[in-house]
Amino acid sequence: MTSVTPGTKPKTEALQLRIGEAAEMAGTSPRTLRYYEELGLLRPSRNSSGGARRYSEDDVVRLRRIRELQELLGFDLGEIGDILRNEDQLADLRNEFQAGVSPERHRQILLEAIEINDRLRSMVRGKQERLQTMIQELDSKARRYRSRIRELGS
Repeated sequence: MTSVTPGTKPKTEALQLRIGEAAEMAGTSPRTLRYYEELGLLRPSRNSSGGARRYSEDDVVRLRRIRELQELLGFDLGEIGDILRNEDQLADLRNEFQAGVSPERHRQILLEAIEINDRLRSMVRGKQERLQTMIQELDSKARRYRSRIRELGS
């Protein structure tokens, strides 16, 4: 049995983890999962009859993606939300294409995918530019420090 959440691929229900188990698998805390849910970044696949959150493997993959975007690329949660929405749109387009579309719709899907991909690339480039500026500032300081050390040595 599968469930489909808008903006994502169908989720398999073979593995249903409790919130603590999903958090542990992703290297975070249950509180963080609840916070991500509040922000709309992550939704559990389902809830138990008692209302407890249940997470699938796909949910854990999404959670790891959020953490990767935070830790590796340094995006804030607002930026991550934008990235995930764009990635979800790409997944929707891919699912629509795989379901079979007319040649005209195929072209439209590709044009939409290009536009979304361009937005994502722009976000990453913006981050790269800010990091490059920071590196240049640190390099400049390092040169000044070395120059001062040479002046003291004379």
